[in-house]
Amino acid sequence: MTAAGVPGRLSAVTDRLGDRTRFGLIVSLGYVVSLVVFGVFVAFKGAGAISVYHTIISSTLLNSDALQQTVLRAVPIGLAALAVTIPARAGLVNVGGEGQLIMGAVAATGVGVAVGPHVPGFVSWIAMCLAGAGLGAVWGALPGVLRTWLGASEAVTTLLLNFVANDIMLYLIYQVWKDPNGSGQPQSRPLAHHAQLPKMFGSQLNIGVLIAVAVVALTWYLLTRTSWGFQLRVVGGNVEAARRSGLKVKTLLLSSMMAGGALAGLGGAINLAGVETQLRPDITLSFGYVAFLASFLGRQKPILVVGSAVLFSAVALSGNGLQLNDGLDGTIVDVLLALIVAVPLIVAKYRKRAS
Repeated sequence: MTAAGVPGRLSAVTDRLGDRTRFGLIVSLGYVVSLVVFGVFVAFKGAGAISVYHTIISSTLLNSDALQQTVLRAVPIGLAALAVTIPARAGLVNVGGEGQLIMGAVAATGVGVAVGPHVPGFVSWIAMCLAGAGLGAVWGALPGVLRTWLGASEAVTTLLLNFVANDIMLYLIYQVWKDPNGSGQPQSRPLAHHAQLPKMFGSQLNIGVLIAVAVVALTWYLLTRTSWGFQLRVVGGNVEAARRSGLKVKTLLLSSMMAGGALAGLGGAINLAGVETQLRPDITLSFGYVAFLASFLGRQKPILVVGSAVLFSAVALSGNGLQLNDGLDGTIVDVLLALIVAVPLIVAKYRKRAS
């Protein structure tokens, strides 16, 4: 490089850093505005904004039990969010995290109840996790096959399969798997005590948290440090160019959907074996749909996606505190979640116009 070219290169780097700083400030300002808007909204509901934000923080971060619940809830949300992230790298839209979570819980219940007390606990844990991941992968493969061979929109088929998965679960817990010793509520028989994921250090946290952390690290490595992850990005960038360069596009698309489904299924299995211990309606609490938003907020980057899942888990959990302490409907936190998601949408539109 010539000496004359050095100032031009430095100028370009400075301009890029300036753009990042400017848009970083815009994003920060956007979140501040969203918090102000939410404060005004709760004020119209008869609550004080400062009290509401104090409740949100104290009921999630400053309360040990609530903080542990936030982490436990973030596990299925985070894994389901990664189930959106992996296909997104290949240009696919997986809206089926909810159904894949449900099928993972169904598989774990079937295996856990079937083996009962007849096998050692660690064998049950492994079998339930593998079953959940396996059925989740199958549930992700269905729209993958429809997309690669029939050209059906995976956004539509994954969404529809959520309802199918829920119907399957309801059939099982109302009919063949209904607990005969229960109180008449639609739920399966509970897992044997030794089949439940053990707690760690006398806390509410179970070893499923460690499994989830390991899976997140593995996902990050596969997406950023392997040829498979690189090929997914190539396909997502330009399918035709990927095909002409000799990449097996159909195989890559299908594998991304299966990998995503496996992660969500594992999340459902961990939630069942470590927290719920029996299959029942609303076992996922719409985790899959929240996960879709978490993946979007994290910009399909594994670490940021998991951070978004923790954030969304904390905000959702704070609804209980707002209901008890501030007299608000717990679902009001959905407004805050919507404002959080709206910020990057608005900033992206502004950035597009500015460029």
